[in-house]
Amino acid sequence: MLAIIAPGQGSQTPGMLSAWLEDPQLHSLAKEFSNAIGIDVIRLGTTADADEIKDTANAQPLIVAAGVISAHALGATGSFSFVAGHSVGEITAAAIAGALSPIDAMKLVTTRGAEMAKAAGVTPSGMAAVLGGDRQVVLRAISDLGLVAANDNGGGQIVAAGDLDALAQLAPDGARVRPLAVAGAFHTSYMQPAVEPLRTLAATMSTSTPAVGVLSNKDGAVVTDGAEVLDRIVNQIANPVRWDLCMETLLSLGVTGVIEVAPAGTLVGLIKRAAPSIKQFALKSPADLDAARAFVATHGGK
Repeated sequence: MLAIIAPGQGSQTPGMLSAWLEDPQLHSLAKEFSNAIGIDVIRLGTTADADEIKDTANAQPLIVAAGVISAHALGATGSFSFVAGHSVGEITAAAIAGALSPIDAMKLVTTRGAEMAKAAGVTPSGMAAVLGGDRQVVLRAISDLGLVAANDNGGGQIVAAGDLDALAQLAPDGARVRPLAVAGAFHTSYMQPAVEPLRTLAATMSTSTPAVGVLSNKDGAVVTDGAEVLDRIVNQIANPVRWDLCMETLLSLGVTGVIEVAPAGTLVGLIKRAAPSIKQFALKSPADLDAARAFVATHGGK
């Protein structure tokens, strides 16, 4: 059984769309996205530098565009049973599953990125990855400093978020702490100002019943109603990402293989550590398509 998974912010790299956009059909799709959102996705994905695509308002639409474009190129419709995305990757997953149209997904993520960037500017805050250590010790250390476990990624990785001074004091026994180059404390109450603008936009969008189950970052639940998928995406901005529970769900469902769409690499690494019985494939460039389709043939089918 196969699942398609989509990465979140931080997975972007300069020029990551260049090879994909050599295909005229994919280039046309990227142009359609750019025209719909008023942001040049093609330039961001080909010639923009690392600083420009690190900006939340640019990174988020670029990541969703890359995921949808690479999934379109793969063309595995009918062969996978579930989708899941990490943070902004939930929007990619919703589009791949058909809960949202690709254009609406791009409009949603553009507003999401802009509003989260704006919210991050209200009060200085940040995030830090905590690697290793005993899970309960790490969670207690985060809580004791008034911080939030904003991303519980499994595999010995928890991302703490909140006040910068508190983050600087974070040092759980047996763990390494690595500050992250992000604009603010995503998936915490610091992002609450971004929720209502996104909810207002979402209310204007039509949803469809997804073709496959969509795993939710909220609790790892399999969601099969398009409106609920969208509602959960909106609320998730200011709430923790439970990727650990999504991986547990993949295991419990009997998924044997996952393909991570572009810009791939992060999530397959987490699954390799936390759920190694699930085979992983990172779809990074068009050069991977033949091998990816062979992977689909092995694990796909409902």
